[in-house]
Amino acid sequence: MSLFLCVDCGGSKTSAVITNRDGHIVGRALGGPSNFAYMSAADFQHAIRTAVSNALKTCVSPPATEPIPLPVAPDTFASAWFGISGVDSAAAARNAATAIAPLINLPLGPHLTVANDTHLLAAPLRLHPDISHAVTAIAGTGSCVVSFTQDTHGALVELARTGGWGWILGDEGGGFHVGRETIRLMMHDLACASLGMPSAPPSNLKDKVLVQFGITGEANVAEVLPVIHIPEPHPHESTPDMPAYQTVAREKRLSQLSPLVFDAAFKEGDAFALRVLRNCAGALADQIAMLCVPPGDDGAPKPRGVKPAEAILCFGGSLVGVEAYRELVLDELRKRGCVFRYVEFVEDAAAVGAVGLSALSKARQSS
Repeated sequence: MSLFLCVDCGGSKTSAVITNRDGHIVGRALGGPSNFAYMSAADFQHAIRTAVSNALKTCVSPPATEPIPLPVAPDTFASAWFGISGVDSAAAARNAATAIAPLINLPLGPHLTVANDTHLLAAPLRLHPDISHAVTAIAGTGSCVVSFTQDTHGALVELARTGGWGWILGDEGGGFHVGRETIRLMMHDLACASLGMPSAPPSNLKDKVLVQFGITGEANVAEVLPVIHIPEPHPHESTPDMPAYQTVAREKRLSQLSPLVFDAAFKEGDAFALRVLRNCAGALADQIAMLCVPPGDDGAPKPRGVKPAEAILCFGGSLVGVEAYRELVLDELRKRGCVFRYVEFVEDAAAVGAVGLSALSKARQSS
């Protein structure tokens, strides 16, 4: 049994997809969060073990009712591709590969690819022979932007990257940023009011954010600051009457605001929510544009820059999965002179990656 495994490891879930040599999907399953930067090696392995074990259930004959234990037998997988959020350096990739290799019985080397999750999004580049470059932009819980080309064998080669620096330093355009920008603009409006400037229009979003944190009245918005910054309690310090927001990690208190913002902006037309999302879309567009060469530029200032008219922009992640938000990002890119030949939202990166692995194997065998 020679199968092809692709695993998309993100901040919210782990998605595992398995294909056969013909590129047909024969197994898939989900596991818990697996951002390598935010968890222990044991928790990271557990998330992968859960997803892969369950995906293998339909790959055996007859199909199993219980997860297939890992490590698998030798030669179960011909190759595997892991796209992992939080793997932003060669050292991190090596450490992650060391944790993964024993589970799937593949040695470190050409048959086991471990990289950032943005690499999975670049797989559609292989479907467009008229271009040779891709820019991938993830905007889910966090964000990251990476540009790619292909080598003569069809393998992806990373050119440049920006973002993916975590919720404190960056993640522009992602869930953390949306929550942070919401609070920041609420505080900005409060500062304007303290100057006697005209009041901002009423906002349902502001009211919902305050209610979520147990605060009454927009005039008391500054009370949100200690709520955001107070560390989460140790397990033995939790009490039944402790507010729900205080029991989650500080960064989650911000990212959990993004559904409120999206609903207010795109379902209610809330002007304040739209202002938040335009700012976030603009910040993500800035990062995409940073990896591009503007029209009419000879590329000298950016030797590894990508010409958008000769490239595909591949989006991935829950936030840019919302078409209205994606259009805000594309509108901001147009303002910056960046119009890509192709734009694609990769909804199922693990599936695209697994199918791509089997196709690459076929191509190499026939060459």
